[in-house]
Amino acid sequence: MHKHWVIQSSKEAEKVAALGEVLGTPPAISTILVQRSVETFEAAKRFFRPSLEELYDPFLMLGMERAVDRLLQALDRKEKILIYGDYDVDGTSAVAMVYSFLQQLPDARVSYYVPDRLVEGYGLSMQAVEKAYQNSIKLIITLDCGIKAYTSIAQAATLGIDVIVCDHHEVGDSLPIAHTILDPKQPACPYPFKGLSGCGVGFKLLQAFCQKKGLKPEITYHYLDLVSISIICDIVPLVDENRILAYHGIKQLENNPRLGLQLLMGDGPFAAAITIADIAFKIGPRINAAGRISHASLTVQLLIEQDVTKAYDLVQTINQQNRLRQALDYTITQEALAIIANTILPNQKKSSVLFNPDWHKGVIGIVASRCIEQYYRPTVILTLADGKATGSARSVPGYNIYEAIAACSELLYQYGGHAFAAGFTMPLENIADFKEKFEKVVSATIADHLLMPQQTIHLLISFQMITQKFVNILMQMAPFGMGNPTPAFASKKVYAHKCNLLKGKHLKLELFQIDCKQRYEAIGFGLGSYEPLVSSGKPFSIAYTIGYNYYLGTRTLQLIVKDIKEEAYGTNCLV
Repeated sequence: MHKHWVIQSSKEAEKVAALGEVLGTPPAISTILVQRSVETFEAAKRFFRPSLEELYDPFLMLGMERAVDRLLQALDRKEKILIYGDYDVDGTSAVAMVYSFLQQLPDARVSYYVPDRLVEGYGLSMQAVEKAYQNSIKLIITLDCGIKAYTSIAQAATLGIDVIVCDHHEVGDSLPIAHTILDPKQPACPYPFKGLSGCGVGFKLLQAFCQKKGLKPEITYHYLDLVSISIICDIVPLVDENRILAYHGIKQLENNPRLGLQLLMGDGPFAAAITIADIAFKIGPRINAAGRISHASLTVQLLIEQDVTKAYDLVQTINQQNRLRQALDYTITQEALAIIANTILPNQKKSSVLFNPDWHKGVIGIVASRCIEQYYRPTVILTLADGKATGSARSVPGYNIYEAIAACSELLYQYGGHAFAAGFTMPLENIADFKEKFEKVVSATIADHLLMPQQTIHLLISFQMITQKFVNILMQMAPFGMGNPTPAFASKKVYAHKCNLLKGKHLKLELFQIDCKQRYEAIGFGLGSYEPLVSSGKPFSIAYTIGYNYYLGTRTLQLIVKDIKEEAYGTNCLV
């Protein structure tokens, strides 16, 4: 799919020069930092050396004092406490974290519960509330859910169960009548950072608890590996407090990961630096697999397990479920793409809404993302579950799909999510009306340029600028993610010294420019269609990021090519 290259502005010449003088950084590095609002020595210090001492006071969050007091009361009274979380990476990591922390406390009577995706669906279920009542639970702490659980929280109150909601999703028109709500996005919450993950909100609760009890803050740092995974896999902004949490969490993953994560990734500690890609594409999908195929409680068990044999067996089960998930993902994706190509008229519509009652509920969100890779538009995948249509929606960058779903709320039973992803249920008979309404909403609100994939270019450079110092500083800008994307570059008049086609769809290259002696290894995933161009001996332009390839203990610099354009077109595009 062709991409539109968007060159970031470099007009802040005075700020770039001033920052370069203070830091001693090359102009290219200073430019990238200024683009990210890092303009002073102090800002650069916070950016390059994130400090846990700069985490915000958890008591700045609305409701935190009340939540901690209720938790302390439950512990003092030896009340039964239920830790309840969503079945995805964010929810299961949060449950594992809070449960592990509390169950170590003297006389704590704590258990956990993760709903069945296929039977109970998202959020605090009525089944869970009833089971909690039968088990004499007096306090439920929800994690990564609860902000819209009006009915089930009301039922819990009727049964004499208090609920503390720890959530990070967008709030509805009203709030549930819970004992306490911790959600930085709720109205009137003064917490200075709104982008926490669900696990991140749970972490702030643990921080506040330790602060109230006079315990050392380092006690909570043991859980940063879980927090970092939630931040990266839930695609919340990797800026501000999240950058601090993720930075130190990744260090823990590298040096002292909990047993379940160590086994999930293979023998550890890990020889190479952990990357965002490792977490997003190796750890995350496996953690999610249990909840998609069987039950997410397996994931929680793995994340809290301390026995090597038991943890190993859990990893084998989860890996097996991940392989099944991959097979379902592939099959359903092919079916969905065929429907779009044959019936939806992709060149005439600005959204895709597909329904098949036989599709597996656990993978429809993944399928929606796969469809966007092929047909770049907001996409909803629907299937049948418990007599209702259940949908997962995914968006293209820059378009708020939660708001589009909300505009169709009269057709829905319930909905929730955020700008990039949402989920909902509705009556089967409303599917046709939803398709029509959703298309109208998207057509009226999406800008045309958002319907073509964009490749952001932070800087146009020549290969001569890729020095070891340049790369070293670049790597220190990690962790990369939303809000702090991996710096992307463009270079013109590039030639291929070698070009190999891998598996019929990937390019393995050795690239050079006439005025640079150095040749660079490069990989272009999914760019096999450009093989005739790069093998022609003619110059071309590339968009790329810079990273390392680790193979058999050896680290080599590698360009990760994101897009290729013919030189004539690329020259016009890059001026």
